[in-house]
Amino acid sequence: MYEALNRLERELEFARRGGTSLLKIIHGYGSTGAGGDIRIAVQKRLREMVEAGEIRSCIFGENWSKADEASWRLVQHQTELKKDPDLGRANFGITIVLL
Repeated sequence: MYEALNRLERELEFARRGGTSLLKIIHGYGSTGAGGDIRIAVQKRLREMVEAGEIRSCIFGENWSKADEASWRLVQHQTELKKDPDLGRANFGITIVLL
């Protein structure tokens, strides 16, 4: 899990340096189907980063739908996201991150 969190930090920094403002993180849901440790740790770390102002926001895959207010605002602002195959699928294995 430590390795996954380190990779998350590296990838976010790489994206920042490259001028990327939006990422879809694929962390998986866990092999047991009960929400794996990596997913839980990544979501916890992303919440901490939002609170610390290190990232603007994040939308967990289970909320990534047009019915979710934050998701809908983002989709309206970046209309190409309407084509995202995970939109509205309650995919617990992804998280959308705004840097």
